[in-house]
Amino acid sequence: MAAKNDAYYFNTFSECASLASEAAEVLHTVLTKFNSDEIDEIMWKLHDVEHQADEKKHDMLSALLKAFITPIERDDIIKLSQAIDDITDSIEDVVIQINMDQVKLIRPDSIEFSELLIRCCKRVEELLHEFRNFKKSKQIKDIIIEINRLEEEGDQLYISVMKNLHATSKDPIEIIAWRDIYKAFENVCDSCEDVANIVESIVIGNL
Repeated sequence: MAAKNDAYYFNTFSECASLASEAAEVLHTVLTKFNSDEIDEIMWKLHDVEHQADEKKHDMLSALLKAFITPIERDDIIKLSQAIDDITDSIEDVVIQINMDQVKLIRPDSIEFSELLIRCCKRVEELLHEFRNFKKSKQIKDIIIEINRLEEEGDQLYISVMKNLHATSKDPIEIIAWRDIYKAFENVCDSCEDVANIVESIVIGNL
């Protein structure tokens, strides 16, 4: 029974990471096929993905309250589940920001940013799939290093798109809007790295 219960936590981590990847794919589709008239509908679609992730997190935390033995420390389960949820939330925040700022035209470099987010989320998904075997895995370290590298790539891309924004736009309203949107993009990369850092800490603490 203990092994079955252990699998539940790791499976839920993976499922929540998969929903984050799904949200990143939705965001990319929004940007590549942008239609400002459909943004409210897309927001509801993303909110549904985020709600599914929330439900899985809350179900796991409810199970945690009743659990006698857990595969890793309870605090680590709580921190990791929240960090994974933060990825999906931060992806939704990008679309919320686009909607609030009433964006009518998508800047091409935002599509490049969304492609990076997909890569980040896919690596987090791989990490959480591998995490179930963290005591034996030979891949976790490399995946964590790759996520850290992608976050650094996100930092550099953020600097690049901000410089380009100020160099090419003369509209102060557009500049203010896209500064917030690009920051929301960067937050997703940061959230992915937070998950990687928590997993690394758990692995080291359980050696």
